Amino acid sequence: MPRPAPPRSERELLARARGLAGITLGELAASLGARLPPDLRGHKGVVGELLERALGAEAGSRPVPDFENLGIELKTVPLGRDERPRESTHVCTVAFGELLGQRWADSTVRRKLARVLWLPIEAAPAVPLSARRIGAARLWSPTPDEERVLEADWEEHMELIATGRPDEIDGRLGTYLQVRPKAANRDALVDASDAEGRPAPTLPRGFYLRAAFTARILGVHAA
Repeated sequence: MPRPAPPRSERELLARARGLAGITLGELAASLGARLPPDLRGHKGVVGELLERALGAEAGSRPVPDFENLGIELKTVPLGRDERPRESTHVCTVAFGELLGQRWADSTVRRKLARVLWLPIEAAPAVPLSARRIGAARLWSPTPDEERVLEADWEEHMELIATGRPDEIDGRLGTYLQVRPKAANRDALVDASDAEGRPAPTLPRGFYLRAAFTARILGVHAA
């Protein structure tokens, strides 16, 4: 099965996504002629890549929404047997070299979260990867109240990053939005500056949505 063309409308995208509900990742991979690894060790992004291919996403690794022509981002959410998100959801990487003068209104985080297609994926450890089923898709945009909280979280993190204090950030900061290290090991550093503007390499970091917030979006109760 060839990669489908990008969807031309929200309606078309949602119809494609809803058509995947109930099928397994193994069945989807077979229909696309793709190879699915036995598990996610060393293959963390494989599920998202498979769904991007099935739905016709075209953004790749660029810092734009996955369905660029529609302004829609695709987010997969692994759910445990209790149907709760098992982890926080990655939004985008913190680009330390592009922060000067950035505002929430034109931030990558806001662009990524303006319109999101959420796809829950069965992820109980006892279920083999190929047998995990795709759930019901949901299109979402933050309400004005949710956006105010997201903006406040973003500004709180950005103040520490922009003033050379990223090491003061921990997982307790932020109501909906977190910043966490995003590196395989502590030697994988990126260029950044300290409070005096001197070079101060630091760990790569990413913006993440808390699992409790994604549970709320999906209409389930987080632990």
